[in-house]
Amino acid sequence: MLAPLETLTQLQARVAELADQLPWTRDGGLASLILELPAPPKGIPDIGGPMFHLEHPHKRTLRAGFGMAAEYRAQGPGCLERLRSQLRPALADWWRLDPDDAGFDAFAWIGFAATLDSAETPAGATPPALCWVPEIGLQCLDGQCVLVLSTRLPASRDGTLARWLEQLAGLVPALALPAPGPLTPACLRRGEELPERGDWDKLVGEALQAIDDGVLTKVVAARRLRLVSERRLDAGRLATALTYLFPSCQMLRWRFDDAAFVAATPERLLSLRGRRVEVDALAGTAGRAAPAARDAELAEALLASAKDRHEHDLVVRDIVDSLAPISASLQVPDQPGLLQLTNAQHLWTPVFATLREDDDVLGLAQRLHPTPAVNGVPRVAARTWLNDREPFARDWYTGAAGWVGPDLGGDLWVLLRCAELSGHRADLYAGAGLVAGSDAASEWQETEDKFAAMLTALQFA
Repeated sequence: MLAPLETLTQLQARVAELADQLPWTRDGGLASLILELPAPPKGIPDIGGPMFHLEHPHKRTLRAGFGMAAEYRAQGPGCLERLRSQLRPALADWWRLDPDDAGFDAFAWIGFAATLDSAETPAGATPPALCWVPEIGLQCLDGQCVLVLSTRLPASRDGTLARWLEQLAGLVPALALPAPGPLTPACLRRGEELPERGDWDKLVGEALQAIDDGVLTKVVAARRLRLVSERRLDAGRLATALTYLFPSCQMLRWRFDDAAFVAATPERLLSLRGRRVEVDALAGTAGRAAPAARDAELAEALLASAKDRHEHDLVVRDIVDSLAPISASLQVPDQPGLLQLTNAQHLWTPVFATLREDDDVLGLAQRLHPTPAVNGVPRVAARTWLNDREPFARDWYTGAAGWVGPDLGGDLWVLLRCAELSGHRADLYAGAGLVAGSDAASEWQETEDKFAAMLTALQFA
């Protein structure tokens, strides 16, 4: 195995050797150089500047990005369609060179906030819809890894090469360092809670009344919990803890400025490969128990719960109704299964569709977001109801993020089990689906159980 400095020297030499094959003077579009990395990274460093890190331990997939070669953003009503109109020509004109025949492709980070109709974004804030091509990308699958060096065109050959070589000099040795290990548990102090318990009971009561009145069939109410740590919180340590504690979840983290967003989510909004679409219907929740017999009882009770099955069926029906008009075929299991995580188990139905025509992740996202699993039914009525009554802005909580390729295929994950970190502070979010028969106390406890996942990991960050 090459030493880090040998790997760096080898990669820098390859970049210089291949530089003249890139179309530096092309008028518009993007260009990427894909190079094999001799050994998988031991950790994903935080080397300063914009970065993202997407990892699913069980699926053995990893994507990370450092620096920003190109950025596309949109805000206000219709922003997903406007972002889509920017990306289609830009990504369609994405030139790639894979001299090692590694079989990997270039990619970008893509994401959007929960609420997309805000007319303005505060100065310095992340726009509600954003796609970002990293200057240096890292992709790994089953232990094979590549680096993807990208630039917007036209570009200065010498200036871009100098920047790439500088980025590699900082990144490659850092990839050989182990991920930051857990620290001793920190004391986390609970701060502001929105809504507080009394206000939560009132909110649930109003939701149940709206359901009784026929205004809503389901609505997902959320809470925000602010925590203060005795030490500065580290997003890299938190990501490491989450991938260890929840290996069957998708871990996402990114940082554009001083604040970092980290999530370990069980719910995929969509996966698109060619015309093949996969969507997760995830709703209906129960806890876990250490004795195997008790854990099995909880699972059986969840599968038999009329209230949870009703809540789950609403999500499945909405997904099917959203995809049916554009699908040549749909596959939906007759009964839900269980997605069992470390701290919770959910009713889960994977929905598969084959599209009649080509589409992209943003076109599908406009059909699916927000799902009843995070919003409610009917969709517009639930969103309006929540906008009027929730005592905080969801921001990126229950939005979606993931990756997109040059063909605008990719994966988007619903942003659940998440925290926004800034210095010693962390804002945590959790929600509970309310339908006829819901109880304020049990739904409060469900949100506490969901907070527990992030609380456990944050102690070691």
